[in-house]
Amino acid sequence: MRITSTVATTLPTLRRYARAVTGSQTTGDDLVARVLEDLVAQPQIIQGEQSPKIGLYRQFLRVANQAGGANGAVAGDIQTAADKRLSRLSPKPRQAYLLRALEGFTAEESAYALDIDQGEFARLVERANREMIDQVATDVLIIEDEPMIALDLKDIMTSLGHRVTAIARTHKEALEAISAGEVGLVLADIQLADGSSGIEAVNDILNTTGVPIVFITAFPERLLTGERPEPTFLITKPFQPENIKAITSQALFFDLKARRRDAAALRTLGGTASAPTS
Repeated sequence: MRITSTVATTLPTLRRYARAVTGSQTTGDDLVARVLEDLVAQPQIIQGEQSPKIGLYRQFLRVANQAGGANGAVAGDIQTAADKRLSRLSPKPRQAYLLRALEGFTAEESAYALDIDQGEFARLVERANREMIDQVATDVLIIEDEPMIALDLKDIMTSLGHRVTAIARTHKEALEAISAGEVGLVLADIQLADGSSGIEAVNDILNTTGVPIVFITAFPERLLTGERPEPTFLITKPFQPENIKAITSQALFFDLKARRRDAAALRTLGGTASAPTS
């Protein structure tokens, strides 16, 4: 009964993962159907798993890789820009990246689903991030009032192939940087040197250009309340370089959806913009 219930509740997310991995809803659905057929014939495939859900993903990846269905995309079946970008990633890195970014699996769970060790999994995710950056390298504006943090962020962005066009310490400097030239990504602290709000600066930026935003804060609980729309991409101080790389890659890959969510979040955060401090 436990396995039947797990399959039923996991099926929607497995179909989503299958589509993202293959780049095709048709191919993804066909592979999921094959997994279900295998389970009907051999339910013991996942009966011995500690986590039937992870076991189900593991079986899907076995079937997909054996069939070659995860090795390419059907161009006419790809519906969004993000789908197209994902379809250009190498197969194994794409599988690894999506287990973490889309499904929220831990590194240990993801490595098990892929039947590899955690070291190999980390290398696959790093390769996926690198391939994504190669597609979406852009000009970056950093809004950060702490010089050492700003320099760290600049070094990380530069190492990924981005160009940091400006570092702003205040609301005014941020708007001047935006007006000086086109920017493809903004990393924004939420409290700035002159007491102005990074949230207000970002709100003004979004009113003039639809650029993806990554928020930075030492107090994420003040933004992630669960009671209102929340920023899509948020980095907590102190941060790790790997987190910056992964989150900025996601922001650039999925920027359209993020922009809509961030616009809604900023409308509700505007009234409390001056509250958080970094």
